Amino acid sequence: MNSCLFCSIIKGDVKGDIVYQDESVVAFRDIHPKAPVHILIVPRKHIATLLDLEQGDKGLMGDIFYAATRLAKDNGISEDGFRVVLNCGPGAGQSVYHIHIHLLGGRPLTWPPG
Repeated sequence: MNSCLFCSIIKGDVKGDIVYQDESVVAFRDIHPKAPVHILIVPRKHIATLLDLEQGDKGLMGDIFYAATRLAKDNGISEDGFRVVLNCGPGAGQSVYHIHIHLLGGRPLTWPPG
């Protein structure tokens, strides 16, 4: 996907503050953070939304959430708590159509989120 911002970050064509990567996922700091720790975790494979997941993507979703737990520990937010958010579609606030989760922490997070 040539027009996908996250694909461009993954390829290195667009600079991102990458904090973690492995063979299936890349994680980078959000440019408009909503918490002291706000990291986006994206699969290397382009999948537009949660609704576009296929049977073969089950393991990939596990890789994404494993990266989230590792990053929560590495960024010192695992003890006090953190939030993982996955938006699907414009009504939920998805603005980049490459599936991703937000890892948020480092401050009290209220409920409902908004």
